[in-house]
Amino acid sequence: MTSDLPTTAGALRAAGYAPRGVKAEIRENLLAALRDGRDPWPGIVGFDRTVLPQLERALLAGHDVVLLGERGQGKTRLLRTIVGLLDEWTPVIEGAELNEHPLDPITPESKRRAAELGDDLPVTWKHRDERFAEKLATPDTSVGDLVGDVDPVKVAQGRSLGDPETIHYGLLPRSHRGVIAVNELPDLAERIQVALLNVMEERDIQIRGYTLRLPLDVLLVATANPEDYTNRGRIITPLKDRFGAEIRTHYPLEIGAEVDLVRQEAHLVAEVGDHLLEVIARFVRHLRESSSIDQRSGVSARFAVAAAETVAASALRRSALIGENPPIARPVDLDSVPEVLRGKLEFEAGEEGREQEVLVHLLRRAVADTARSTFAGVDLRPLAELVSDGHPVATGERVHAGDLLAALPELPVLHDVAQRVGADPKDPAGRIASAVELALESLYLTRQLSKNSSDDDRQVYG
Repeated sequence: MTSDLPTTAGALRAAGYAPRGVKAEIRENLLAALRDGRDPWPGIVGFDRTVLPQLERALLAGHDVVLLGERGQGKTRLLRTIVGLLDEWTPVIEGAELNEHPLDPITPESKRRAAELGDDLPVTWKHRDERFAEKLATPDTSVGDLVGDVDPVKVAQGRSLGDPETIHYGLLPRSHRGVIAVNELPDLAERIQVALLNVMEERDIQIRGYTLRLPLDVLLVATANPEDYTNRGRIITPLKDRFGAEIRTHYPLEIGAEVDLVRQEAHLVAEVGDHLLEVIARFVRHLRESSSIDQRSGVSARFAVAAAETVAASALRRSALIGENPPIARPVDLDSVPEVLRGKLEFEAGEEGREQEVLVHLLRRAVADTARSTFAGVDLRPLAELVSDGHPVATGERVHAGDLLAALPELPVLHDVAQRVGADPKDPAGRIASAVELALESLYLTRQLSKNSSDDDRQVYG
């Protein structure tokens, strides 16, 4: 892909490839995308009117950015999409330790090579994916990891400690002319933050008592949890001041956005209808509003994704047990979510021993809310009367969808129910049974039907 691009500094200069700062590069590419109507943020859901306009303004202003939000709000995913705003290919000095522009070297070695070789300085091209670096901040992160340290091998070769060429560069200098993301910035020790501050403000590197001036060209983006950021005060004040923009992220504000996010991110091993994904989205919404859940730790979007994958896995297991093909999830598969995913949540101290009860209650609320929304305007009374008058319906992980439907005679309301979830009479039985089961569960939750458990783990509506 780069065979027709310049391979020497002279050819590069003749072709008009003038050095350009990474922030200017991002600004120009973002403006081009906005003018052309292209989405600069593929795969980002639920931030269109809130986070993304703020981030776009920050990037257009050339600011370093901190994304502030609870876990599982897509902060890291959002930062990774910034790489798409870089040029697809960029020229660098071949063999250089840093990503230096052939017409603007910054290290002593590259300057010497440029002076010796002139227009014959060899050029190679880097893809934009290679210009993004990511570091998870941990307490054991050292200055050497981020900035650099003296290379003992080079010292052993006879160079003095004061020689800038004895340095082994860290992640920040190696991100020259690129984007570096630091996740969970408050977890960095204060002395490491001071080293980061010096790079951001003075654009120089201080190692082992001597200073190396490097006009580093980087866009620094970071994430932080508001609990760490505001209460424990782990980000030093001067460093906070150096970030030009602080942007608050959030969980999806609308049920539809949460459903879209789960559909996009989940790897489903069986078919899960949108009505069941809506149940999961409403369940997660109730969890985020519940006083029983520790809201300081949040309820991650990964919880909703894992819940959808668990429901799909339950349907696949039923398919293997009873030969129901294709595997299609039904509301009965939702019962597996509280037990499997309880450990992903942090409960308030007073809720010890009631965790399962809280989750089951909120899940039932989510099912009732979804059924009310899905079947609005559909009169379910004929179905309730039919089941009450001697047509009990059984469901469970070992009940075939065909058996569930066979327990009910033809009724117009069943067609209306199936149509509301997008099912067609020609569709597999599992898809129609999933809709009918949601209607039955709605009637049970509104106390128009009873539901009893049998010895063989079946649940019987009557």
